[in-house]
Amino acid sequence: MKPIWIVDDDPSIRFVLEKALARENLPTRSFTHPREVLDALADVTAGDPARQGPQVLVSDIRMPGGSGLQLLEKVRELQPGLPVIIMTAYSDLDSAVSAFQRGAFEYLPKPFDLPKAVELIRRAVEESQREEVTEERQTATPEMLGQAPAMQDVFRAIGRLSQSQVTVLITGESGSGKELVARALHKHSPVADGPFVAINTAAIPKDLLESELFGHERGAFTGAQTQRRGRFEQAEGGTLFLDEIGDMPFDLQTRLLRVLSDGQFYRVGGHAAVKAHVRVIAATHQNLEQRVKEGGFREDLFHRLNVIRLRLPALRERHEDVPMLTRHFLQQSARQLGVEPKRIADSALARLEQFAFPGNVRQLENICHWLTVMAPAQVISLQDLPPEVLEAPVYQPPVRATAGAEPAAATVTSMPVAPLASVAPVAQSAPELVGGLHPAAPVSIPVPASAPAAAASWSADAVAAPVAAAHSWEQALETEAQKLLAGGQPEVWDALTRRFESRLIRTALVATHGRRMEAAQRLGIGRNTITRKIQELGLDAPDEA
Repeated sequence: MKPIWIVDDDPSIRFVLEKALARENLPTRSFTHPREVLDALADVTAGDPARQGPQVLVSDIRMPGGSGLQLLEKVRELQPGLPVIIMTAYSDLDSAVSAFQRGAFEYLPKPFDLPKAVELIRRAVEESQREEVTEERQTATPEMLGQAPAMQDVFRAIGRLSQSQVTVLITGESGSGKELVARALHKHSPVADGPFVAINTAAIPKDLLESELFGHERGAFTGAQTQRRGRFEQAEGGTLFLDEIGDMPFDLQTRLLRVLSDGQFYRVGGHAAVKAHVRVIAATHQNLEQRVKEGGFREDLFHRLNVIRLRLPALRERHEDVPMLTRHFLQQSARQLGVEPKRIADSALARLEQFAFPGNVRQLENICHWLTVMAPAQVISLQDLPPEVLEAPVYQPPVRATAGAEPAAATVTSMPVAPLASVAPVAQSAPELVGGLHPAAPVSIPVPASAPAAAASWSADAVAAPVAAAHSWEQALETEAQKLLAGGQPEVWDALTRRFESRLIRTALVATHGRRMEAAQRLGIGRNTITRKIQELGLDAPDEA
């Protein structure tokens, strides 16, 4: 592990912190003034194999040879993601505010409580390690982010289609990232060197859409002063992405069908056929089968577009991707605004994971942009989240029993190889790419078998009893919160948190026969944290009743 760098001209402060961190198995390296730190960072940047960069920097604010704030600015230039803790006297609180504005992780007022100082440094270490992992993931997946199984299925599907120019229909809710998938399909295709042209058919007035798609000749209508190339010609040798295809006017659907069938079209007012060597990808948030039944979409065009269908999951179906996406969008927003990227606390991330995101990934991106501007501190806390998140009910994903899906019968027809898309024989009822080239099937979540009724006894009065899935402790917590809120209980968050922490720590202490160190290890928290919590909650000894 990389060391904690301590910068202070007071040797007693350095000594105390070094010994306290050594007891926590955290390596340290100490400096007496900022110039030494900058020289050491220069050695690290130059690639000196004998030098290791810091995991966290802890710096005094007032030192001979330079201030901690000046050091903070220079360090942020050299290592933007490094957490910096500024130590300051109580009389320097104005400087502490300035430290936050310049990107400090936190400030530590002097004289400080040593266990609290160590706990703060450990939090900074965890944040630093989390940021390192996040940066590695973002470097490895620059196009699209997602570790959820549903997104991994999408990535595999893009890989399977990488050698084909087959027509693809992307379905998914608004804001789920359909255009990103279309761009990835283009980038990993035989026509990747050609242009990628996108058009939203719902955003262009009906009278202009035909000209936008196919172009027009000079004098074709009032205002047509010159010949104009349409999107099909602009996408020649590449990919044309037709977004929101379900909103295309019915009469234009006929013209689009002819292009897909014949590989050629006519400009508005033109008489000469224009060849189209274009790969078409379409997307919609609508149920096209239903649109066909209602007479709003041509059935023959639907089958032309529905060669391979790729369903993009909603964000609420892949909530485990929310932390990764949140950090990515916070970094992105900071670059756009020219400010230091903000970090986000675990409690705030947990609440975002419980949000339904009706606007999907686009809504999360907007929230991160809002937080970059509006959150007052460098670390985003739970209360900094926008009201739309804090006031929304906790989203409970539906659990469905596992259902085996048999491949549906498909009539295989041989389609002519047109310049528009080089296609092998395909099924008329389009398979949906979810993990492979298989017909669409309901997404199902396995439900594990119920656990045995017997349970280990954690205390003398514990009663082992099976808990039905429908009455989980999360639901009991939600019920209790609703009762307290409805009754006008003040500070519900603090009240429930104290009860939760008390029960959790008491149970761990009983299980470890009162051994605090072992209880802290099993709970995954620090020794200082459990000691402080026991004092705050009045848990001087585990219940023996």
